[in-house]
Amino acid sequence: MLLLGDGTEVADVLDPYRRPRRARPERPCWVVANMVGGLDGCAAIGGRVGSLSEGADVELFGALRSLADVVLVGAETVRRERYGPVRLSAEHQDERRATGRTPLPPIAVVSRSLNLDWDSPLFASVDGPRPIVVTCGSADTEARRCAEAHAEVVVAGEATVDLASALVTLRGLGHEIVLCEGGPTLLGELASFGLLDELCLSVAPRMGGDPLPLAVTPAGGAPTHLRLRHVARDGDTLLLRYEVDDHG
Repeated sequence: MLLLGDGTEVADVLDPYRRPRRARPERPCWVVANMVGGLDGCAAIGGRVGSLSEGADVELFGALRSLADVVLVGAETVRRERYGPVRLSAEHQDERRATGRTPLPPIAVVSRSLNLDWDSPLFASVDGPRPIVVTCGSADTEARRCAEAHAEVVVAGEATVDLASALVTLRGLGHEIVLCEGGPTLLGELASFGLLDELCLSVAPRMGGDPLPLAVTPAGGAPTHLRLRHVARDGDTLLLRYEVDDHG
């Protein structure tokens, strides 16, 4: 056991997250999840994640998006958090252009039912890249037509969304690094199906939030072992970065 003490102060919260080489030849995409939870494992307070997030964690949430080719999120999280298009600083947009990427990554919403608010900021905004909706073949035909009018539609799987197939399609669209922002069901499925590569977890000094866990493992899902790669502290908040241990 190691007792951690104060280390080197980091001027740029994103700097430690730029360093890892995010690529695996045998995988279509590198999937990194960014989550925040309380000390008791709760993932929201009053239905929103924002009450758990403060300081460097808020800054990191936006900055991590600059490393992604696409931001993947579940439909319930989009509805609850009133998602809009990704916003990045001019500096981060310039960094992306310098590496041959688009200034802003699109948001991809996973939804089997396509029960989405097409007038919400995410779909109504004309700024930024066109959003993506990932659904399945059994989705209602009329709902799918509506989705196609507001987003690029990816069909993966028949009765339910096949996340492995969805990642292959996203890679075919040029999206190599996928940033998952939840919710718990989506994160649990990615981990259980062996599709998760990295987890950035902020542990907030809070207890007593909603009975909503960070991840929900599907029935019969396999456990996932991760290795701790770095620890940072901002006040009483811990910023942890893990990578999935393929040999665990």
